[in-house]
Amino acid sequence: MTVLVVTGTGTEVGKTVVTAALAALARHRHHAVAAVKPAQTGVGPGELGDVDLVASLAGIDDVHELARYPDPLAPAAAARRSGLAPVDLAGLATRIATLAADRDLVLVEGAGGLLVRYDANGATLADLARTLAAPVLVVTSAGLGALNTVALTLEAMAQRGLDLAGVVIGSWPAEPDLACRSNLADLETLAGRPLSGALPAGAGLLDRATFLATARHSLEPALGGTFHAREFVDCQGR
Repeated sequence: MTVLVVTGTGTEVGKTVVTAALAALARHRHHAVAAVKPAQTGVGPGELGDVDLVASLAGIDDVHELARYPDPLAPAAAARRSGLAPVDLAGLATRIATLAADRDLVLVEGAGGLLVRYDANGATLADLARTLAAPVLVVTSAGLGALNTVALTLEAMAQRGLDLAGVVIGSWPAEPDLACRSNLADLETLAGRPLSGALPAGAGLLDRATFLATARHSLEPALGGTFHAREFVDCQGR
């Protein structure tokens, strides 16, 4: 059994698409895979959430949205405004461990970044990862500002003794600008390891078969794909 926590350097960096890519590759290898969203914010009753996109792209139905709040805020703030109970991360850890007991992989997609608050006591995704002893995959944007947010996330992880599963660019543009190209080598320096992948912009709009092929080319072998960081950096980092 394996639990992998997927976090981002902020919102809208491609966490859900990366989670779907991981799930699609695991399913293709005939692994039993589940995806968990501890708290979905900014989505009303009856609307599709992140786990629905993961299910659609990856072709899995073992998905779990554990709390939903309508306001597009951090989970703690969204729960407070809605009058609903906040996420209980201790209970969540127990539930994820139960899921992991009979699955090959459980993917846990956070909301926003690593230190976004889930309750009034300040519990974060980092706390959950530490409780589960789970490695953390960091999803980042490609362009200006990425280096700072990745550095801050990795520093926070190191302070808490969390293991880094890799750094993945969640949306690599078709026409990368100077900042995107220049950042590639620096992202690897910050992580102390080669880039773990780069999903092309718009991957979340692909049909399931094309998405699987894209996921395979976009994630490293340790994550189930064939992505080669050196080739990508040499080609794109000109």
